[in-house]
Amino acid sequence: MFPPAIQKLIDLFSKFPTVGPRTAARFVFYLIRIPKEKIEELTKAIEELKSKIKLCPLCGNSFEGEEEFCPICSDGRRDKTLVCIVEKEVDLEAIEKTKKFKGVYFILGGTISGFERKKAKEKIEERVEKLINRIKEEQKIKEIILALNPTTEAQQTILWLQRKLKGLKIKITQLGRGLPKGGELEYADEETLSSAFEARK
Repeated sequence: MFPPAIQKLIDLFSKFPTVGPRTAARFVFYLIRIPKEKIEELTKAIEELKSKIKLCPLCGNSFEGEEEFCPICSDGRRDKTLVCIVEKEVDLEAIEKTKKFKGVYFILGGTISGFERKKAKEKIEERVEKLINRIKEEQKIKEIILALNPTTEAQQTILWLQRKLKGLKIKITQLGRGLPKGGELEYADEETLSSAFEARK
């Protein structure tokens, strides 16, 4: 059994996405071995993350600065009639790397799944309701692209989104084929992602 101070940190790291107890333990023992200055540097970086980074009220993307909206939503050259719904921020970054998509984004923050925590599901539902109200009020959005990962949970979320967005009199499309089933957008190469956007239907 690990000492309480070590176990507490292992438990905290284990709450990170895709980090299990073994990986968490490796992180902790790495931190034990590095100099105190490096720990202070890490602590300062985490504090700055919480004090400097904010979420865009339109898309949910994190950004740094005094502006009200993120650089993508603030960019007058972006096509505001085209909204791409993604699961998480790393998916947005993967799409941006292709330099093919010229619209704006909307980050869900997860998927609607029976296995997810109730609070997380409610948060996603609340965000989607805000998007629906925005579509109704602004009447600028012409197309929504559902760019979710080709996983079972994401496919359930796509069906749920299609039901929620039905009746808004806007075009709703999905990424075309080419993405491996069960894969993640963040790991797809730029050419595959570009083709998936061009073949959306």
